[in-house]
Amino acid sequence: MEVINGQWFMNGLDRSDPGCVTGSDRLLDVIERVGFLPLFQNEVPGFSVESMTDPSCWWCGDPNVDPWEWRVTLTRTGKVAYGKLFGKKAGFVSKKWFPYLANFRRDGYDFDSLYEDGKAGYKEKLIMDLFWPPEKEIREIKKSSLRKDVPNTELFSYEVKDKAGFGKDGEKNFEGTCARLQMQTYLIAKDFRQRIGKSGEGYGWSIAVYTLPEYLWGYDHVTSQYGEDPGRSFDRIVDQIRSHFDSDEKKIRKVLRK
Repeated sequence: MEVINGQWFMNGLDRSDPGCVTGSDRLLDVIERVGFLPLFQNEVPGFSVESMTDPSCWWCGDPNVDPWEWRVTLTRTGKVAYGKLFGKKAGFVSKKWFPYLANFRRDGYDFDSLYEDGKAGYKEKLIMDLFWPPEKEIREIKKSSLRKDVPNTELFSYEVKDKAGFGKDGEKNFEGTCARLQMQTYLIAKDFRQRIGKSGEGYGWSIAVYTLPEYLWGYDHVTSQYGEDPGRSFDRIVDQIRSHFDSDEKKIRKVLRK
């Protein structure tokens, strides 16, 4: 997006262009092939959903053609991670490449260890405590597959805000705290759903449903690159993106910065 005379304009391709992505299935193919894809235009030419789609289709509300709606469709496949993963801005990462990003961004730390070493703040812990099971269960998760009976494997964003104490007269900067956890790959969006009323019917705008990537793909997969030097994982990511987009390495590294 860019601002011209005070108005926002989307960039992209005409729908008749052979390179234009016109459906969620095709976008999923691109994400799985490239591994990483920000939602909006950035320093790397062509490296975004915006750059590959028809500007006139955004926010039209038709899930068949609206790229904004595709983020809902794709998160529900369980094949991609979605969240503020690129400079605190939204985008997708494939299941295959997520462990490399997690190793780089986390520097080999699970959140509990990160907090114990003083590298995470108490606001982040307030949110993560809603999802992480008790220490005993964490050890069991690391030994085997994730248990299905652990509470809070997912929460609406408004539930996270309330339960973590960010409501009225509570802690401040909820959005910023969630963005930091997403950038560190500890928290992702797994769906977008309407609130449920007393009648059991959905109402209002769709809202992000948060989870841990460990609940989506399993602890072993998410942490599978912990044994590699984080800098090496970052180099692999940069090389992967450069193999698909002709861009200066510095620009790619800027988009992927922690």
